[in-house]
Amino acid sequence: MVAKISSGSSIYSALAYNHDKLKKDTASVLLVNKMVEPQDGNYTIGLCTSSFEHYLIANKRSENPVIHISLNPDPKDKLSNEQFSQLAEQYMEKLGYGNQPYIVYKHEDIDRHHLHIVSVKIDETGKMIRDNFQHRLSMRICRELEQNFGLTPAMEKQKKGVYSLKPVEFEKGNLKQQIANVIRPVSRTWNFQSFNEYKALLSFYNVHATEVRGEKYGNPFHGIVYAALDNKGEIVGNPIKSSKFGKSTGYEALLTQTEKLKEQIKNRKLKDRPREVISKVFYKSENRKDFEDQLLKRGISVLFRENDSGRIYGATFIDHKQKFVFNGSRLGKEFSANVFNERFGIENKTDEQFKSPDHGRSEFPDNKDSSIENLAGLFGIETLGEDYQEEAFIRRMKRKKRKKRKS
Repeated sequence: MVAKISSGSSIYSALAYNHDKLKKDTASVLLVNKMVEPQDGNYTIGLCTSSFEHYLIANKRSENPVIHISLNPDPKDKLSNEQFSQLAEQYMEKLGYGNQPYIVYKHEDIDRHHLHIVSVKIDETGKMIRDNFQHRLSMRICRELEQNFGLTPAMEKQKKGVYSLKPVEFEKGNLKQQIANVIRPVSRTWNFQSFNEYKALLSFYNVHATEVRGEKYGNPFHGIVYAALDNKGEIVGNPIKSSKFGKSTGYEALLTQTEKLKEQIKNRKLKDRPREVISKVFYKSENRKDFEDQLLKRGISVLFRENDSGRIYGATFIDHKQKFVFNGSRLGKEFSANVFNERFGIENKTDEQFKSPDHGRSEFPDNKDSSIENLAGLFGIETLGEDYQEEAFIRRMKRKKRKKRKS
């Protein structure tokens, strides 16, 4: 079983995410603790919020007093509602939230039934519940519960190299939900420093992201459109605006996220592991395929970008273990595109083939971008365009940050 813990400032947002599932009959309230119980059995957002208000008012200094937990048993583990309830209750007790108000939702929108729990980190006296080493404690609790309930150990899945995200499969339909299952956890839990890196990661899971900008009713517009990709890397189905998936997947949220993550990536030294792994594999690999295969065995994927003549002009790496996606050049000159092109690019290159790709060139085949552009009417905007220049994107983020500071 895998537990994912996140903190936030808005109790409404945490509840709304789960109640949206209730409205669609893809979730149910399984268990409540120290919550106001409705007479008609209908747990509305307003009623649930009232159960947490006393605790939140008792301590207004905390920036992120809300805790949202998901408990994810292996798909092979078939649990009854009673077992799910016992599992959630024991988990919350061992984590130190046994006396806190919390509500447990069972989600059934995907084949793997799982739980979502919403609570607060402030007790009734206004004191914060200590969350030092909380993730480490959570892992230990999960191992205990796996034994108590006879669940499949999560470590077995990790040894097999199975990652939590699943690529979109357009044949299965319900593309909106499949895309949501990729972009929501990516935007919340992955580490990236640019839109291009975010976009490259999504393409690995058959999701295409496009920046759109222009004017709507005379006002500037800047957003993101998502779409599914088939096995050939071509867009299938209709594009969907980011607003349909929540604020965390929108342009402004990702803009803020990339700025925060830059410092976190530096402090956590996330570059150290991939730098060592890639360097060793690079010199030992026999060819490009061997390089890619050896990296994948170590939990790292690589996406090479090539121009029409076959020259490698970019390399993006995905460290699945650290949930870290980055362009090779961020690790140093020895990991730049030129180095990989010299080693793995096509043979007998001509001078023409050494020319850099146009600045406006997409990381993906042109037919993808044109199909998005033809759907400008989706937003009702006058112009639609993409900016794939990473440095320009970074400059825009810096300008945005400076404006906020001045205000």
